Amino acid sequence: MTTPFRSVVIHGHFYQPPREDPWLEEVEREPSAAPFHDWNERIEQECYRSVVAARLHAPDGRIARIMNTLEWISFDYGPTLLEWLEREAPATYASVLAADRASIARHGHGNAIAMPYHHVILPLAPRRDKVTEVRWGIADFRRRFRREPIGMWLPETAVDDETLDVLAAEGIRFTVLAPHQVRDAPPSGLPGRYRTGSGREIAVFVYDGALSHDVAFGPLLEDSRRWLARLGGAERQGEVASEMGEPRTAHPRVVTIATDGETFGHHHRFGEMALAWLLAQLERRADLRVDNFATLLARHAPTQDVTIVAPSSWSCPHGVERWRSDCGCRIAPQRSTQQRWRTPLRAGLEWLAAELHALFESEGRALFTAPWEARDAYGAVVAGDAGSIARFAAGRVRPGTDARESVRARELLELERNALRMFTSCGWFFDDLAGIEPLQVLRYAARAIELAGEGDAARLEAGLLDRLEPAHSNDATAGNGRRIYLERVKPQIVPILRIAAGSVAAARLAPDDPSAASPCYALRETAGRAQLTHCRTGREYALRVALAQSSAARIALEVGPPDGPPAATLGFDDLPERQQRAVRVALRQELIERRIAPALRIAVVSGGADLPRVAGQALVEAVSRLGQDQSPAALAAVNDLADLLELFGLTVPFDAQTTFSRIRSAVSPNAAAQLAPAAERLGFTEDR
Repeated sequence: MTTPFRSVVIHGHFYQPPREDPWLEEVEREPSAAPFHDWNERIEQECYRSVVAARLHAPDGRIARIMNTLEWISFDYGPTLLEWLEREAPATYASVLAADRASIARHGHGNAIAMPYHHVILPLAPRRDKVTEVRWGIADFRRRFRREPIGMWLPETAVDDETLDVLAAEGIRFTVLAPHQVRDAPPSGLPGRYRTGSGREIAVFVYDGALSHDVAFGPLLEDSRRWLARLGGAERQGEVASEMGEPRTAHPRVVTIATDGETFGHHHRFGEMALAWLLAQLERRADLRVDNFATLLARHAPTQDVTIVAPSSWSCPHGVERWRSDCGCRIAPQRSTQQRWRTPLRAGLEWLAAELHALFESEGRALFTAPWEARDAYGAVVAGDAGSIARFAAGRVRPGTDARESVRARELLELERNALRMFTSCGWFFDDLAGIEPLQVLRYAARAIELAGEGDAARLEAGLLDRLEPAHSNDATAGNGRRIYLERVKPQIVPILRIAAGSVAAARLAPDDPSAASPCYALRETAGRAQLTHCRTGREYALRVALAQSSAARIALEVGPPDGPPAATLGFDDLPERQQRAVRVALRQELIERRIAPALRIAVVSGGADLPRVAGQALVEAVSRLGQDQSPAALAAVNDLADLLELFGLTVPFDAQTTFSRIRSAVSPNAAAQLAPAAERLGFTEDR
């Protein structure tokens, strides 16, 4: 009997946790991602830009074709990742959206499916949070892809009855689960029908566990021909049953593969090229057809009921324990580490969330016409600009609400946003409490506590610290959760003081650099005062910022209330990274134009010379001239060139220090006294 053709669905779940500093609303440098700025940037370059532009090579090694693989595979992107891509990698972002449009033209149904807004383990969330996460995810999908989502990927495929009931109630028609999460799955990979306890229905696709494992963790990305053979081979479930004498199914065969999207290029270098080669081969096959889930569902409505294993997930054989207990699941099983910290971390954040929700409801009743409906609807603008958020709030607050109350209403929505992203699953997934992921969810907790207001913040922080006390890092130097929160999470400098200092420094020292502006604070300076307006909440902060500059590389900013003493004095290293970088670049450029000869600047630009080396040699020469000239102009040249090197993160050259020591020893006491400022700048003590 002739084997019917197979439909092949390859699904990529693309996701990174939100990494934005909750006060700055941007990602600051993550040293562990070096040589890249942060992990989003690293994975974007290794994976996201590659999967939308995968190279197919001709036999001679030259490029035969560049393929956007997302035009062929099913995919979901975490909304918070899309938010980052839209801002930081717009070409990649545009290719993601274009791929869905192309798949609609090919299949009639798009490859993209939705995801809850935050990567939250939904079985561990109360129903109200499940609803909000799903509604935000749908709203974000609708805004970006300009259509309604048919399916939704569940974070970690974590599932229970209530989660599927919420999906079905919100109009989602299917999801995808692992084989160990479903009982009585239909043969041949067709979707099953799940009936929730409330009587709602949703289709469930089950991916091929062995095949998906061998793509993600096994040999198939190293040998695409073997991958193709596996897809077209005769060892699949239906044909094995036939060989055993059982009736062969008359339904078309569906083979589904599901992996993290980062498999293609990040976890496996050049994995996107293996995927592209496979897709190109499948184009030519008459017996294998590339499909997506929505197309299959349109052709094959589910008729067989299934049951689910609940709660369960694809990445923890213990259900969902990886996100609340020391179940034994970890990244490095060969290391003797404990994850007992997971329990108090979750308990502490669940307690805090309950307190925050009660505060939101209590204050929100006086401000919103319907507080929880406002929270659910906030998903339509949560990734939008300041104007869209302001208009949204204006349409949700009670008539007669004044400007101050409107700002508080927006703060309450932001309080809830941070309360939700406290539960990003990565905070529990990895092996230690002191890792960057738990630190990040605790930062969201700290920001939510701040937004609670002065009357509640101290109480909430104290309650969280008490609950973090039993959580211990595997790193003895990090200590327990209380210490980690106080030393590594809670800002050591009041954030608005950093932001004000950075904004003013950039406005005054790098006024021509548009990248220097804060992405979340608008600055207006009048009469020596700085007024900052938060883009999401509309909260205005009035501060006095005084800039002192002893040299190009040595600045200090006194920041405080408009009519009081300074609250803090900040230097270069205290400024937010964006403004710090812009100011350094502007000051370097000024010093280069002032102290590096035009011919040498041309040589640097043309690649004939290295700027740090040129600056170092210029400093040696400027120091040498001090033997004959100790004038203010000569000393200024030395200081400027030393500043230039410092702005590049370089030290004073050995030869400059040696030359200066010889000169200072040879000149008169009066001349040596004149050299004192240069001595300090070059690294010498006051004593000769």
